[in-house]
Amino acid sequence: MQPSRRWIITEPTDAAAALAQALRTSPVIAQILINRGIEEPQPAFEFLNPNMKLLHDPRLMPNLDVAARRIEQAIRGQQRIVIYGDYDVDGITATTILWHAIRKLGGQADFYIPHRIDEGYGLNSEAITQICDSGAQLIITVDCGVTAIEQAAICRTRGVDLIISDHHEWRESHDTHTPMLPECLAIVHPRLPMADGPSTYPNPNICGAGVAFKLAWGVGQVHNNADRVSQEFREFLVEALSLAALGTIADVVPLTGENRLLAHFGLLGLKRSNLIGIRALIESAGLTGQKLDAYHVGFLLAPRLNACGRMGHAREAVEMLTVADFARASTIASDLETQNRARQALEKKIFVEAMEQATKNGYDRDDCRGVVLAAEGWHAGVIGIVASRVVGKLNRPAIMISLADGHGHGSARSISGFHLAKALDACREHLETCGGHEMAAGLRLESAKLDAFRQAFMDHAASCITPEMLVPELRLDCAAELRQVTEALVNDLKRLGPFGTSNRRPLICCRDVELAAAPRRVGKTGDHVQLMMRQNGTTMKGIAFSRPDLAESLKAGSRIDVAAEPGINEYNGYRNVELQVADVRVSQ
Repeated sequence: MQPSRRWIITEPTDAAAALAQALRTSPVIAQILINRGIEEPQPAFEFLNPNMKLLHDPRLMPNLDVAARRIEQAIRGQQRIVIYGDYDVDGITATTILWHAIRKLGGQADFYIPHRIDEGYGLNSEAITQICDSGAQLIITVDCGVTAIEQAAICRTRGVDLIISDHHEWRESHDTHTPMLPECLAIVHPRLPMADGPSTYPNPNICGAGVAFKLAWGVGQVHNNADRVSQEFREFLVEALSLAALGTIADVVPLTGENRLLAHFGLLGLKRSNLIGIRALIESAGLTGQKLDAYHVGFLLAPRLNACGRMGHAREAVEMLTVADFARASTIASDLETQNRARQALEKKIFVEAMEQATKNGYDRDDCRGVVLAAEGWHAGVIGIVASRVVGKLNRPAIMISLADGHGHGSARSISGFHLAKALDACREHLETCGGHEMAAGLRLESAKLDAFRQAFMDHAASCITPEMLVPELRLDCAAELRQVTEALVNDLKRLGPFGTSNRRPLICCRDVELAAAPRRVGKTGDHVQLMMRQNGTTMKGIAFSRPDLAESLKAGSRIDVAAEPGINEYNGYRNVELQVADVRVSQ
């Protein structure tokens, strides 16, 4: 029996034993910390004991101080400020953070969220013109704008100050590879190079909501004319951490360093948030009173916020989180739930069509390095999610394109090691617009150029992606025996969260365990398999979700290696440690 993925196991090291002794913790925990790049006792202690004091000074971010002073000037002068956000969770929460911050400090702020399908990603020239002509004196972008060269020019010609806060990739000159940036009052961006050298901000991977949180913090400092903000504004910032956590987790940025701190403390505050919209959202998801973790955000709360941007208009979500009273917020939250169910049904339908097209075009062949799918009638708000599912199925970078009226709107998702934003930039001659991250991006093209773009993208993917990159990896943090898997270890593993990109849920490898009984199919449909394992006198139950094949290929007495996540199973008042099995292979 072969494993379903390519196992990469980290073997125990002497360094792990030394770190475990220094921290007075299990060698398993120490090895996982080392695998995350945390090798010294002090950083390891800080990782296990998060502290808000470890958040970076916002003034370290390029141009933030200039932007904060201008926003403070607008607040004191009662100038009309418009926040221009994006329609995903990161943009929605970033808009909400800055709106509340400005209002809390006595300013007047409105917001504008573009329609995903009608206007597309980023600054829309027509919308910017209307905002300028309506009397705005300051426009602040959040989670977008770093490529908005034309729109910045519109603001300049109309005498409206523009502050861009973003975290996406900027355009580069193909000749000199130097940044091509909008001309505006200030660009607040964690990676932006400065006149005297590269950015010194310690967290280059902060999301749009994180940038907005830091900008709000900086405005609070300027408003208080001190390094510290006022006590009232500090309380607001602690409250705003829940919004920053939503954006951070939903935008799938690395959950390490400062991002992990934002997620950690934001999750702690989410359950007891005083924000009306947050309470309504949690209630609509049936999570009131529960302890919330990254799973609840990523799979239950964030999809509801994203649903309105995909199926309706994201400004409703911002309304829910800003100006709505509880009755209105509850109505919007209920609408989001309805839209999310509709999104799920549509997603399933499009995924089936996409996989049929992928198989027909031979995208599942070993020599294929990328996937470009397109069709009339695909909902442009859903194709990004479907692209993620296609990647999960084929383990190749996938682009889904919705065609209509001679144009195509595309969403792309990638695999580890393949930079999507740079790949699209390499094919820019065939595109109208494109932008995004290493792992996710968007594009727009003329339908007539689809075939040329497909060929260019496939050629670029073929030049960058090796055969090894097409085999899904399963990274196992360390080898351990069943006797080491105790409730104390499970509790210590929880301290390593929140889990996500670059801080994945820990998996251990238990080698050469014996099946004490035949595998048993469980669950309503029998798709899950229960394994009773024993090793050197220790017996432990494991559960393999959606692996009915194991019941056919294994039997009592089989000796196997197990890749699994330790956890606690609670049933009828009993608690016992068990393994959630990710993969199995027959012992050598």
